[in-house]
Amino acid sequence: MYRSLPKGTMDEDVLAFLSSIQHDQSILYYDIVGSEAHSIMLKEQGIISLEELKKILAALEEAKKNPAVVETEGAEDIHEALEAFVIKQAGMGAGGKMHTARSRNDQVVLDMRMKVRDDINALCASLIDLIGALVKQAGKNRDAAMPLYTHTQQGQLGTLSHVLLSYADALFRDLERAYLCFGRINQSPLGACAIGGTSINIDRKRTAVLLGFDGLVRNSVDATTSRDAFVEYVASLSILSTTLARMAEDLIIWSTAEFGFVELDDRFSSTSSAMPQKKNPDPLELVRAKAAVIAGRLVSVLGITKGLPSGYSRDLQDLKPQLLEASTAAIGAVRVMKGVVETLKVNKKRMLAVSKTSYAISLDIAEQLVAKGLPFRNAHKIVGALVARAAAKEAPLSEITVKDAAAVLKKVRPEKKLGAEELARIAKGMTPARSIALRRSAGSPNKKEQDEMIKAARTKLAGYEAGVGKRTKFVQGALDNLAKTVDKYLAA
Repeated sequence: MYRSLPKGTMDEDVLAFLSSIQHDQSILYYDIVGSEAHSIMLKEQGIISLEELKKILAALEEAKKNPAVVETEGAEDIHEALEAFVIKQAGMGAGGKMHTARSRNDQVVLDMRMKVRDDINALCASLIDLIGALVKQAGKNRDAAMPLYTHTQQGQLGTLSHVLLSYADALFRDLERAYLCFGRINQSPLGACAIGGTSINIDRKRTAVLLGFDGLVRNSVDATTSRDAFVEYVASLSILSTTLARMAEDLIIWSTAEFGFVELDDRFSSTSSAMPQKKNPDPLELVRAKAAVIAGRLVSVLGITKGLPSGYSRDLQDLKPQLLEASTAAIGAVRVMKGVVETLKVNKKRMLAVSKTSYAISLDIAEQLVAKGLPFRNAHKIVGALVARAAAKEAPLSEITVKDAAAVLKKVRPEKKLGAEELARIAKGMTPARSIALRRSAGSPNKKEQDEMIKAARTKLAGYEAGVGKRTKFVQGALDNLAKTVDKYLAA
């Protein structure tokens, strides 16, 4: 339909190679409402007549109600297919004017900005739900003692609430990245035309208002060329997916028979085709895999945009599937994780039993020796020797005797006087509860700290929930007003 020069029809293989139809269905709605806003602006500027506008809007409304009427067979993209449908329904005299003062170059990026802003709002809402589920579970598990791991080895004792809140904090940063990206996405490129604007008396601000944008991408070259906001969005999705992958990995490990700390709900598990006892964490494994998939999308997006000259290049067409598929995968992963967290069954008894026999209280014992005036390095050696002696007996530190302590002190002489009875008493008295209670530094697993972090998280969540709700309502309100304006003109 677009071919004026070169002449003739395009080679079928080339058309198939160039076509983006298979990825365009998700932006058809945005192409329709964008065309409605543009056509209304053309009428209000006196560029087309009321009767021409009514014919155009009638065709667009038909396509909105029944997208299947837009014939995509043989079309280069959804924009061409929609315009062809409008011309068929409204006639060339009216339908042929819809694209006045517009290019696919500003049209394509308009649709993508509208699609991505909706995805950002959906992602933010889903993240708020997931963080809320984590905070709720944290509130239930402030007393659930468990080992904390470094290098996958038991390091210190903590609580499940402490770990869940660490996920929440990381996800808050992911939420912030997406939330801030919205402001750069929600700027209208419409009216930039091909690259250098137009001599026709259009009103770019009017279409921006009709479509719920916060403002304009003013420079016409920037509006049609730049995709940095999309790259930023995919980068934020990649960082988010890495956070989710870490959560998934932890839960997968904790759900094994060897750990037994948690159990996934049946709705978030699958079975084996051969082994009847299996309860596989397949959803979590795919959440973990999506991190690699989305990272690959990010590399593709960066590679496509690297080195392009100013102005639209067809390379940018291949940005669309990378962006849309990364967005779909990330939003899906967040929603799955929310369900997993909400329904997670926690085995507090098992975690406590492991904690009671763990040598992860070693640093706490060393710090108690430091409090008595010993140099930390000296205390470190003493407790290390205690652990070695306990391990040789296959016993926990709570079973250290005065005789054991005396043997250690004979081997590792303290810089300050320390009796064997006192050392044994400190070791035997270091229960999981005492270990956690002693640590009062900001951000530690101490119950008071957990309570304060939970309270702060709830306050932060409420703020984001209000902000995302306001944005979503603003955009939907603009589109509702656009729909009313369409109805008004159709009834005129």
